[in-house]
Amino acid sequence: MAVAATACTGDFEKINSNPYEPGDLTADDYALGSQLNNIASCVMSSDVNTIQFTDALLGGPLGGYYSDANSGFAESFARYNPKNDWSRVFMKSDRIIPTLYANYSQVEVLSNNSGNPVPLAIAKIIKVAAMSRVTDCYGPIPYSAIGESAELAVPYDSQEQVYDSFFADLTDATATLKAHIGNRLSSTCDYVYSGDPAKWILFGNSLKLRLAMRISNVAPEKARKLAEEAVAGGVIEQNADNATWKYFTSITNPLYTAVNYNNDGSVTGGDTHAAADIICYMNGYSDPRRSAYFLPSTFDGMEYVGLRRGWETFDRTWGFNFSGVNVGPNDPLIWMTASEVAFLRAEGAAIHNFNMGGSAEDFYNRGIELSFEQWGATGADTYLADDHSTPQAYSDPTGINPYNGALSSITIKWENGASAAEKLERIITQKWIALYHNGNEAWAEYRRTGYPQLIPVAYNGSGGVVSNATGPQRMPYPQEEYTNNAANVASAVSTLLGGPDNMATKVWWARY
Repeated sequence: MAVAATACTGDFEKINSNPYEPGDLTADDYALGSQLNNIASCVMSSDVNTIQFTDALLGGPLGGYYSDANSGFAESFARYNPKNDWSRVFMKSDRIIPTLYANYSQVEVLSNNSGNPVPLAIAKIIKVAAMSRVTDCYGPIPYSAIGESAELAVPYDSQEQVYDSFFADLTDATATLKAHIGNRLSSTCDYVYSGDPAKWILFGNSLKLRLAMRISNVAPEKARKLAEEAVAGGVIEQNADNATWKYFTSITNPLYTAVNYNNDGSVTGGDTHAAADIICYMNGYSDPRRSAYFLPSTFDGMEYVGLRRGWETFDRTWGFNFSGVNVGPNDPLIWMTASEVAFLRAEGAAIHNFNMGGSAEDFYNRGIELSFEQWGATGADTYLADDHSTPQAYSDPTGINPYNGALSSITIKWENGASAAEKLERIITQKWIALYHNGNEAWAEYRRTGYPQLIPVAYNGSGGVVSNATGPQRMPYPQEEYTNNAANVASAVSTLLGGPDNMATKVWWARY
């Protein structure tokens, strides 16, 4: 796959088989560990081909972090014209929904048989983390009617209904864990928190806060209640409690493999390089985290320079000079961090007047400090005091994919007297920088808030369907749904989606 330019994005079903289906395991402890780890793999997949589509090619570019670097990717998410075998993956990959539901049902059986509800509570939280990425990609999805077989030929739920189910599951799971706080699992069952129910409570509440803020513009009172409940129940406040899947010691981080496909010995990477957007912001802010985020470019005199997303023209002879994505072969996959939680609380306090347990300014500053600590960077105090630096204007060293427009004028230092719009942009911009590698979350927040301000793609191949100003709002339903689940997908489009089944129709929480 590393030889052929499109080997990793070809016939998806033929490339992938499902090794995660539960087998005839007789030892309950071994079975439980296998099943919980397989469920964890459904959030950000351990399968290279799956994570390449969902994170390296979809979330990363649409979130402003990554740019495709393969001339064979003429039909892509970044150019707003992906083929069905790209846009189908979140819903149709055998590594996400089938793996999740098959293993979840087995955890349910083992939990019931053992009388220990902790494994199922943990599985519920992971299920929400995985399926929230699916619904945020498409909008309405089959959810409540999916059974143990993970059969998708069932009716769809509205996205509001799906979110209500998420909130109910998270509330139930955290309550169960609190009631059984001493029922710690074996560390081999859980590469996130080593089986510690107390830390899963923090993640469950933090995930509840993230999803509550997601609906804050369309259901403000419901969002207030849920966000305040989440904070009161205890959320992630320090990096030691970050939700990261630390599964990659004896095997390689799949995101590392995906971004380095076809690198031909390049020191900056292969099929994926760092995007111009994130580097322009961080260059303008002289951000000390750059060395942790990016591999230096090989352009003379330009340490960090990003490749414009949705390029008009690409050739690796010059394209591989752009900065690469700095991710290590044994790095964990990042699900949620203390920094993100602090920024969520900053927004709740500053924009929505939610009771977040502190002031917006303190949470904003803390979010930046936590991110610096997470990435091993120094100089947070100097960064926080910067009231003049703004994002750098983009300059393409090759002159092939130029952009002459201005980016944002937003500065770093918190200003209590700023307008609500300026406060929101400041919070989301810094949260976006801190969320690096979590492109699907960045894309969701961009669709929800309009921030950060991104560089328009160089080539828009949507035929006028997708606006350059806003970018794709969702992915269309897989063509297979119109063959295998025709009546249900047609009903979902006509009654639940709120527009035609294309990339321009907004999902529920972005319609306000």
